[in-house]
Amino acid sequence: MIGYLKESKFLLLLACITTIVANVLALYGPKLTGMAIDAIGGPSQVNFDRVLYYCILMVIFYVVSSVLTYILQIILLQVSKKITHRMRKQVFEHLLELPVSYFDRNQTGDIVSKISYDIDTINTSLSSDILQLVTGVITVVGSLLMMLSIAPILVLVFVITVPITLVFARYRMIKVKPLFRRRSRKLGELNGFTEEMLSGNKTIKAYGQEDTIITKYDGRNEDASQAYYTADYEGSIMGPSVNFVNNLSLSLISMFGAILFLMGKITIGNISSFVMYSRKFSGPINETANIITELQTAAAAAERIFRLLD
Repeated sequence: MIGYLKESKFLLLLACITTIVANVLALYGPKLTGMAIDAIGGPSQVNFDRVLYYCILMVIFYVVSSVLTYILQIILLQVSKKITHRMRKQVFEHLLELPVSYFDRNQTGDIVSKISYDIDTINTSLSSDILQLVTGVITVVGSLLMMLSIAPILVLVFVITVPITLVFARYRMIKVKPLFRRRSRKLGELNGFTEEMLSGNKTIKAYGQEDTIITKYDGRNEDASQAYYTADYEGSIMGPSVNFVNNLSLSLISMFGAILFLMGKITIGNISSFVMYSRKFSGPINETANIITELQTAAAAAERIFRLLD
């Protein structure tokens, strides 16, 4: 896929710059929230000018970040459109150059599934999943730096929780990847059989083979459904599991943050900012876990396309 992405390198460079600026602005919001909370002080100690100043800055930062994110989405849609257009063109032209023996060995429905469903899956992944991954990396790094500037000792909580998340995610990816390959293969087989039976419907009726074909179709349909269920079931375990670890880290941060506050080592505003950054830090990890299913589907689809082109 890198070869296709290189053709849109200027758009991707613009997307990277937009992503960085949008996320940096969004990352500064929690810091301003903590500063606004500390400016409140107490019932008779509120510095209204400073509170208003921080609130206005937050509004400006978040609005500009949202606009840039919108522009970024448009850029990535353009990139994915160009790539999928070129990919479909290449696949179709390549099919016209293949020998008849290839079409003897492969069902037409399976070939149609590759040029339509599989490329659509890649398109969806390029336009949304990649954006989430890139944004997630920037958010995680930025949040970590901000947390280190606020309370380095509280960051030690993630020394425990992050390795647990990474090890579990790695284990699940290894287990789930073959299941999504099988899912794509079974869908192709079902489409191939369906196309072949529909195009030969007159022959089936002429020989009275309707019941036989229905029985065969039911078997392939059951295999495809079971492959989908198994892949989605195993893939869906990732999100809730990672979310549990993230909530565990939030509980530990709240507990140790309260202890540090009682010792006079941290302010309420800084605790608030740290908690918000901890959510931003763990949020992308959780989102990545949730889109692993989509990424595995896209990877399986890409393998089928490149196997055909090869």
